[in-house]
Amino acid sequence: MVSVLQNVAIDCADAYELARFWAAVTGRPLHPEDRPGDREVQVMLAEGPVLHFNQVPEPKTVKNRVHLCLRPETSRDEEVDRLLALGATLVADRRAPDGTGWAVLADPEGNEFCVLRSASDRAAAAT
Repeated sequence: MVSVLQNVAIDCADAYELARFWAAVTGRPLHPEDRPGDREVQVMLAEGPVLHFNQVPEPKTVKNRVHLCLRPETSRDEEVDRLLALGATLVADRRAPDGTGWAVLADPEGNEFCVLRSASDRAAAAT
């Protein structure tokens, strides 16, 4: 017997607004029954578990021990620019001059996540 991963839960101050940010990041919809003011909101990913946002009273205080890593369909750098325009902030730039590496961003509530190289970035570096 095994367990199946149901969701990735993210504690936050405003579940609906943070879920809206992540819906824009992933291009996926919120659960159709979710509304502003809900304490639990889900982003319905195309495959695998859902992103589950759970409103909690305490603020984030330390670095995430678990974080999401995104592999964009566009180039890594274009995706970083898009996410910054959506409200993310740059936490650490781990991109190297040769095109390798990643960028560490934070969502509007300070949860860190990484933007990796896209498949096209990786293919270009291999040639």
